[in-house]
Amino acid sequence: MSYRVRLTREAEDDLMRLYDIILERELGRLGTGDLDLAEKALNAIKDGFASLGSSPFTCRKADQNPFLRELIIPFGRSGYVALFEIVDSTLVVIAAVRHQFEDDFH
Repeated sequence: MSYRVRLTREAEDDLMRLYDIILERELGRLGTGDLDLAEKALNAIKDGFASLGSSPFTCRKADQNPFLRELIIPFGRSGYVALFEIVDSTLVVIAAVRHQFEDDFH
């Protein structure tokens, strides 16, 4: 079974926010920052999203609703968490993305 993976506008905004945070941090490191790190993080997140196309039910439940789940995306010493819903047998919708050290979605 294959699922289409779609992002809400809020999730797209989250990706841009996370990208900007990394880029600003690395620019502030005065010559020692890795300016490619933001792109690498974004690619890791998108690779995680791609895995939902084949196996969304392997992710942990985020709520009493068995269709609302969280995808853990490792990156570096921490990573990211994507909140998503399995809408039906063909569609997964990513509602939000956050860094693991940020406050929870709920």
